[in-house]
Amino acid sequence: MIKTAILTMSDKGYIGERKDITGPTIKNILPEDTYSLVYYKMLPDEIDKITEELVYLCDELKVNLILTNGGTGFSKRDVTPEATLQVSEKLVPGFGEAMRAASLKITPKAMLSRGISCIRNETLIINLPGSPKAATENLEVILDAIPHGIDILTGNATECATPKK
Repeated sequence: MIKTAILTMSDKGYIGERKDITGPTIKNILPEDTYSLVYYKMLPDEIDKITEELVYLCDELKVNLILTNGGTGFSKRDVTPEATLQVSEKLVPGFGEAMRAASLKITPKAMLSRGISCIRNETLIINLPGSPKAATENLEVILDAIPHGIDILTGNATECATPKK
């Protein structure tokens, strides 16, 4: 099982003015036979709080996967990629590239998404958009690749270069 955390970044959600729809939407997409949701939290769009939570999840709780949503746009308060970058040990550009490429087929506004992906210790962190529709579309593009990536990251993958028959 992939030990998973979902973090929703939303100032209004954090103070109770907006209900989080995207976090539960992400949870419902994850196959229960592969992903175990062990943590969910809503945070304000504040870089220090986001980095602190990411470090806790990677270093203390030792989750395998963190899916963030929200805070990836152009607003002054959108700081999720910057917070993610601050805790990063290795960048993983392929997830963001794949998500934006697929999203561009749906809307030209996809190029405005600044979400990144990275590794810290044995945790993969992936920034998803804040809207339920965009988060769903993006997650569906990368979902099949995540388990193998986690296996490699945690040392559980063998024969990665062997072609399937």
